[in-house]
Amino acid sequence: MTRTAGRHFLQIPGPTPVPDRVLRAMDCPVIDHRGPAFQVLGRRVLAGIKTVFQTETHAFIFPASGTGAWEAALCNTLSPGDTVLMYETGHFSNLWKTMAERLGLAVRFIETDWRSGIDASAIGAALADDKTHTIKAVCVVHNETSTGTTSSMSDVRKAIDAARHPALLMADCVSSLASIDYRHDEWGVDVAVASSQKGLMLPPGLAFNAVSDKAMAATKTARLPRSYWSWDDQAALNANGYFPYTPATPMLHGLAEAIDILHEEGFPSVFARHKRLAEATRRAVRGWGLEILCRDARFYSPVVTTVLMPGTRGGDAFRELVLERFDMSLGSGLSKLGDKVFRIGHIGDTNELTIVAALAGVEMGLALAGIPHKKGGVDAAMAYLAADAKVPEPQTMLA
Repeated sequence: MTRTAGRHFLQIPGPTPVPDRVLRAMDCPVIDHRGPAFQVLGRRVLAGIKTVFQTETHAFIFPASGTGAWEAALCNTLSPGDTVLMYETGHFSNLWKTMAERLGLAVRFIETDWRSGIDASAIGAALADDKTHTIKAVCVVHNETSTGTTSSMSDVRKAIDAARHPALLMADCVSSLASIDYRHDEWGVDVAVASSQKGLMLPPGLAFNAVSDKAMAATKTARLPRSYWSWDDQAALNANGYFPYTPATPMLHGLAEAIDILHEEGFPSVFARHKRLAEATRRAVRGWGLEILCRDARFYSPVVTTVLMPGTRGGDAFRELVLERFDMSLGSGLSKLGDKVFRIGHIGDTNELTIVAALAGVEMGLALAGIPHKKGGVDAAMAYLAADAKVPEPQTMLA
């Protein structure tokens, strides 16, 4: 194979590039997962991940993908035949719905056109109509990477409370955790679902649940089968820093380093950086004269921008051209958006120069593909980023 010089631009909304510090932390000998050295590591990551979720209750780590964390959320709290209310925001909300149905749950699904975030009033209305409290859980996606929309979990919680409904609130935070402000305890979320390969800047392989006391109590009556996914088994050994299986030790070393990196930057700065890069990306898209899939600015995602292809142009052919010519991976359209969009990820360990280079690759690709567009999208992004940049304080030169 012919070598391509330079770095590969992985501009999909996950998996995201892994920082060198995290890679080096993972390059370590395997240790005894029942020994004292592992206990120190286990306690460190179990405490650390709570700070990322902003919770003081329970947080569990599984060797799995986010799909596993979805299943853990459902099977630890619900029983066969239980009803859950779900809201369609895109591909991943639909996949969670399919899983719930396969597990024997009844799903009430609020359908949409995929071009906006969650209308919390629709959830409130459905719960208000549920006089007998048949609905046991409300399951929603915080950030939907297929469509580039972010919804307000606090608004969903307010809708549940206004309806005076006892349903559990479950939130998919796979692509929002450590990238978008998420406050598990403050927003009254009962179960959060997340994974390692997005804002946590790790390879795929770890899944997480943050769990409220109310959700933990639900395990006492839940009758869906569970073994590997049991929170009770996790809690019993986590109390001493261990796990009820052979854990993914190198991944946990990487997780510890990633959490340190996030704390060093500071979560307010992490969230502000993602918002800034997202706005620059949207300004570029508008500068090209292309259309953003999300129609309502209130729901714009800080971590991914989904762009509609003009006319009958195919998104897959465009992404293939960009990959071949500029060694950059853009996100594909998923399910009913297949070949109709491309997605620009701006998530994880990325900065202004990274996103400007990525946008330059998109603009050159549009020209090479003959896709009708205006020039100057990158200029618009650079102008915004330059104006928004912090000017450093003058430094005194020392002799």
